[in-house]
Amino acid sequence: MNEGKAPEKIRNIAELARMAGVSAGTVSRALANKTLVNKETRERIQALAREHSFRPNQMARRLRTQKTGVIGVVIPLGHERRQHISDPFFMTLFGYLADELTEIGYDLMLSRVDPGDEEWLERIVDSGMLDGALVIGQSNQTNAIERVAQQYDPLVIWGSKRDGLDQCTVGTDNHAGGRLVAGHLIARGSRSLAFLGDTQGPEIADRLAGARAVADAADVPLTAFPTPLASDEMAAQIADQLDRLDNDVDGIVCASDTIAMTTMRLLHERGHAVPGKIAVTGFDDLPLATRTVPQLTTVRQDFAAGARAMVDTLCRRMAGEDAPSTVMAPELIVREST
Repeated sequence: MNEGKAPEKIRNIAELARMAGVSAGTVSRALANKTLVNKETRERIQALAREHSFRPNQMARRLRTQKTGVIGVVIPLGHERRQHISDPFFMTLFGYLADELTEIGYDLMLSRVDPGDEEWLERIVDSGMLDGALVIGQSNQTNAIERVAQQYDPLVIWGSKRDGLDQCTVGTDNHAGGRLVAGHLIARGSRSLAFLGDTQGPEIADRLAGARAVADAADVPLTAFPTPLASDEMAAQIADQLDRLDNDVDGIVCASDTIAMTTMRLLHERGHAVPGKIAVTGFDDLPLATRTVPQLTTVRQDFAAGARAMVDTLCRRMAGEDAPSTVMAPELIVREST
């Protein structure tokens, strides 16, 4: 008379152990897929758990292991408080990080922080909610990040490596990337350059320094214009900067693909052909870089490899290893905008 009746729901590991005829410890190890339990027994226990809709009590497990199973992903916006998480750069890197973390069984807690005081990162890592933290970008918060890095090991930052600092970073060699695009523009014939980007953060500051080093060596003038990354301010600022450009400027080094795409649109509206009159380069190689007209020449940051390196480094540091920083080589991707 029980045809069609759903199997009785199991409430705890002890009940599942009695049903399987094994110890509670064996059930726990089988559900965690530990190889200490032979394959046949593991599969039998897991099948029983699925049949009876049993899910282990994650909170109890976390209390036993003193682990939360949660990684914090933090975006500090100290100098660009109007920038949004929906910015293509943040979303691209965050997507890869989310894939890597969920693949190894972690949940994510995402925080967009407008630092109002020096202890914003302490409050996050001391909350007791996280096993570790990943920070996307350094903004102008190097000192606040460094203070936490000196006492909190499971912390990895996407950004520029600085000698003499304890913080563990993963990121592109931004100075080399700046050299690549400036060298490319000069090699194709540019004789006066402009740089658009906000250099309050170390990553973009390094890109400008690299571009300027190549321009100075070639005796090519380079004028830097502070350009915000916030989308609701960017276009108006770039429009004003383009109106103030010297007519001799024939190459623009943009600190990001988003700045470059906005610049090309505004140049088009002013009747300036790209690359006929002015060549434009970006930095990041976001998926959108191939959807512009013309397609964008840019510096590729390998976000997939970077996300893997960040998560691997964080896991090693959570395990007590003093994992070092990673500096990735940039790659110049030449397309139609130059």
